[in-house]
Amino acid sequence: MTDGKVNTLAALQELIEVVAKLRSPDGGCPWDLAQTPETLIPYVIEEAYEVVDAIKSKETEAIKEELGDLLLQVVLQTQIASESGQFALAEVAQGISQKLIRRHPHVFGDVSVASVDEVRQNWEQIKAAEKGESSPNNQKLSAKLSRYGRTLPPLMAAMKISQKAAAVGFEWENIDGVWDKFHEELGEFQQALAEETPERQQAELGDLLFAILQLARWYNLDPSAALQGTNQRFVQRLEKMEAVSDRPLSDYSLDELETLWQQAKAQIAKEL
Repeated sequence: MTDGKVNTLAALQELIEVVAKLRSPDGGCPWDLAQTPETLIPYVIEEAYEVVDAIKSKETEAIKEELGDLLLQVVLQTQIASESGQFALAEVAQGISQKLIRRHPHVFGDVSVASVDEVRQNWEQIKAAEKGESSPNNQKLSAKLSRYGRTLPPLMAAMKISQKAAAVGFEWENIDGVWDKFHEELGEFQQALAEETPERQQAELGDLLFAILQLARWYNLDPSAALQGTNQRFVQRLEKMEAVSDRPLSDYSLDELETLWQQAKAQIAKEL
């Protein structure tokens, strides 16, 4: 056990030193030196999604590699912060350890819990107290929903926001009302495309997407999984098209591409 801990600490220290060298003005990497916390945001998001994809694949090597890429983002962010005296990796690790201890009084203290729900309730109450907020049960709905909008991916945030709003009664009486809202938003989007500014068009597109998500919620469908499936099917069909093509797809006419598309679609349907 001791050797394992030493190896882990040594490996982490090596990573810290490698990243510090990459950021060193004396012989470091120009790309790494040019990065800021803000420019690295897309990579943090991308690496997190790639970890999720690897976990779903259940491939051990892929999971290990992608977790490493995500860990790099943590170390790189803390390296940049340490260069301006903000904080270091040790403070980040210590901070999360202390938070886990505080929020698990049933493990590290003398609190008793009878269910997972009680654990979750305690966590939220302790979290609110730490942030100087009122109990989650007493927080204004808008404050909760604002946090979802800031911190979650848009599709997930929209579903969370609509679910929480519906839970307090801000909801249609039946599915017909949801469909009416969808058609209303579709009409407003079409009108904006014909007559309004790009800003209004963007806003109406957002309203239309939000209405579609309400339909998904009422029919108990997962919009993120649905869109992910569509993305995968689109790529699969392109792969089939390229497999039977004797030249780049860009050299085909639109009618030829449509024919190849329909053939690929039919072939995939037979394979299911």
